[in-house]
Amino acid sequence: MRFSVGIGKERALKARMDSLGIKEMDLEEKFIRSSKKGGQKVNKTSSCVYLKHKPTGTEVKCQKERSQALNRFLARRILVNKIESLVLGREAEEQRRIEKIRRQKRKRSHRAKEKMLRYKRMRSEKKRLRKFPTAE
Repeated sequence: MRFSVGIGKERALKARMDSLGIKEMDLEEKFIRSSKKGGQKVNKTSSCVYLKHKPTGTEVKCQKERSQALNRFLARRILVNKIESLVLGREAEEQRRIEKIRRQKRKRSHRAKEKMLRYKRMRSEKKRLRKFPTAE
């Protein structure tokens, strides 16, 4: 299998696939026209890659790049990550990233907001006192 990435990355992917027992013949691969911006190029070529691992039923669709070969590699890597998280029972790295963003965007509690506002008022008072020195 040849993709348009370095040989080291290909070997690493192949090793991960072998360690999880994922075979190329177990993969169903389809090519679809991309549905994102990119103009004439993506409208004419089928660069979006759809992969399905038949034994687990895991499906992946990848259209990150304009190159079909690169999307094939990326789709396999995403598929391996998904299957690895299923097999090893640990949370996928993508899921952790999404959860972190969700926590960051969550509204502050009333108490935390009050504490933050109290600190801001103290800070502004300090600055105000520096600005206008008192006459002695």
